[in-house]
Amino acid sequence: MKASNGLWKDLLDGQISAQHAEEIDTFETEIELRQQDKVDEKVFAETRLRRGTYGQRYDNGQRHDGSQSQTLAFADKQTKGPHTAWDAPGMQRIKIPYGGVNARQLDVMAELAEEYSDGIVHITTRQDFQLHFIHIEDTPSLMRRLAAVGITTREACGNSVRNICGCPFAGVCPDEAFDVTPYADALTQFLLGHPDAQNFGRKFKPSFSGCAQHACGLAAMHDMGLIAETREIDGQLQRGFRLVVGGGLGAVPRQAKLFDEFLPPEELLPIAQAIARVFGRHGEKKMRSRARMKFLIEKWGMEKFTAEVREERAGLKEDPRWTEYLPGVDQDCESAKRPPGELPEDTTGDQRYAHWLKTNLREQRQPGYVTVTVALPLGDLTADQTRSLADIVREFTNDTVRTTVEQNFVIRWVSKADVPALYAALDKVGLSEPGASNILDIVTCPGTDTCKLGISSSRGLAGELRTRLAEKSFQMDQAIQDLHIKVSGCFNSCGQHHVADIGFYGVSRTFQGYKVPHFQVVLGGQWEENGGSYGLPIVAIPSKRVPDALDRITGMYLTKRDKDERFVSFVKRIGKGAIREALDDLTSDAPTPEQDPNFYSDWADPRQYSLGDIGKGECAGEVVSQYEFEMAGAERMVFGAQLQLEGGNPDQAGKDAYDAMLRAAKALVLMQYDDVTSDPEEIVEEFKERYYDTEIFFDPFAGPKFADYFFATHEQAGTPFTADSAHHTIEEAQLFIEAVHSCYNKLRSEPATT
Repeated sequence: MKASNGLWKDLLDGQISAQHAEEIDTFETEIELRQQDKVDEKVFAETRLRRGTYGQRYDNGQRHDGSQSQTLAFADKQTKGPHTAWDAPGMQRIKIPYGGVNARQLDVMAELAEEYSDGIVHITTRQDFQLHFIHIEDTPSLMRRLAAVGITTREACGNSVRNICGCPFAGVCPDEAFDVTPYADALTQFLLGHPDAQNFGRKFKPSFSGCAQHACGLAAMHDMGLIAETREIDGQLQRGFRLVVGGGLGAVPRQAKLFDEFLPPEELLPIAQAIARVFGRHGEKKMRSRARMKFLIEKWGMEKFTAEVREERAGLKEDPRWTEYLPGVDQDCESAKRPPGELPEDTTGDQRYAHWLKTNLREQRQPGYVTVTVALPLGDLTADQTRSLADIVREFTNDTVRTTVEQNFVIRWVSKADVPALYAALDKVGLSEPGASNILDIVTCPGTDTCKLGISSSRGLAGELRTRLAEKSFQMDQAIQDLHIKVSGCFNSCGQHHVADIGFYGVSRTFQGYKVPHFQVVLGGQWEENGGSYGLPIVAIPSKRVPDALDRITGMYLTKRDKDERFVSFVKRIGKGAIREALDDLTSDAPTPEQDPNFYSDWADPRQYSLGDIGKGECAGEVVSQYEFEMAGAERMVFGAQLQLEGGNPDQAGKDAYDAMLRAAKALVLMQYDDVTSDPEEIVEEFKERYYDTEIFFDPFAGPKFADYFFATHEQAGTPFTADSAHHTIEEAQLFIEAVHSCYNKLRSEPATT
């Protein structure tokens, strides 16, 4: 039930800070003004995004193909279905710093999911909660109820400091240098709403990890990654952080670069403030595609960036908050509810339970205790499950539960003696899935289900893969079980496909005039060592053939790997060319829609993916043939660039990627002007005049970004490529080629003219 402002203030008096209450009241007023058309939508969009309130996708019966319009809508509260109105959002993101949550907060999440959403609580890859199908008029009430239990949605999105990620095993991990929890908490409180963190051109993502070898904090893919270390200084063991900056995934990922080998804790907050000020002042503001910190560092170089931040730090006015939290950092943040124990011997013979013990339990550094992972397929749990999880946490622990970047929960401080009873309680409510953090634990973004950028059904594919893998998980070789699979619905890597052993991201292709959902296969990524390396796409596979592609890849690994060889090393040794060759036949010989209509639909969606009438005139036939010829060449060239990079020839790799861009641009130009030569200047000029200046090439949501990649690479032609710049150029070339495909699909879907 929706309560008035006054009632909420009476009910929650003393629980919500005056500042927080005022912010929510202000947001509610802005909603009313927007409904009356008294606030510009562009201004209001940034306002609501900074409150974590997003637009949500509804296809209204049409599968998105990059060229069809979509409606940003909110949900009808009675039907939970699409309800078109003013440009209202339909998804609420809720910040959960370093994943820390308690039972009472889980109770409230369950209530909100039932009352305002579709009854599902979703965990994101940044340890947040998300509720979908939210009516915007309900968001202030929802925010007040969250605030009453210590949760905010402020700066959950928008050009702001996003949720600060942290290792969910912090404080209990045997491998950590020290517990990063109090530092993550201090940085969260310090940067939230800080005036020096309000002027960014794009988002700013920090993360904490307690060690260098695991992936729990993924420091290498963050704007500001902090890895705990200790050193002996003057005979005393001192704490500090290895600080890396400028990381990020997105369309073109960057590995974070070293800023400080050992940052003292007392410098953590002031250095973060100085970085925010430098990024806010000098970061790109006009071109959204180049507005992340990674591009500022790339433009300046680390030496200049470091010098600017150090100078900024030296000029900061002293702030007592920088160090006032430090006296308590050595104290334990949590404690156990039950005494330590020993794990009882399993005499049941239950194969599923035995598998769960193997995959979902992790020893704590505190003897007699384990951390239990609650694996959530697709990152979802129902309101009833959320409520039951809260009860289980209360029964067995002192509210020690956290979310993870793999879209799961971990219950900490579980006495080993309680494990059988805990498993039984989880199993009773459908939360005892085995396979945590292995091949069954597939990470995925929302994809075409609710995201307006989704191209192919990431959740549908992930669900299908998980079902097939689960059928043989008990007999699966350990080397295969240890693999990580991640799926994104588009190139933006919200599913973190770049750091998976085997990643997939959604694209589309056209067969016989019909659009077909595809996924690019991404290999070469590394999950461990905080996201130690990023993979590259090797080939686009029709969506319905992706399970076959996965079987072939894992089969090759199982039969051809050296003893104890990790997958990332196997891919490097055997070469992507050999793996692609094994998949080539899956990309051709498409059935007709009459032979196999299922081929032309996406996973978990029986509707035909898309239908385009391309026209069959003589001229059109010649243009299509020439286009396909040029694009096949472009795709061969960009893959060849990867092989050059693998072979240690980064300069040639970069040149080949650039040439692939030129050839793809030429393919589009040939549709309007068949006299274009292979001269780079002429191709760029004709492409710019015909597709960029006219905005025909612009993506509905990314705008001119992909063309900007092409132009920037052209401007740098002749500059030698390094391994890093070649890697980035290959990524950009692949994205440009995908954008050319999308533009071509759009053009061929338009009515033919004579």
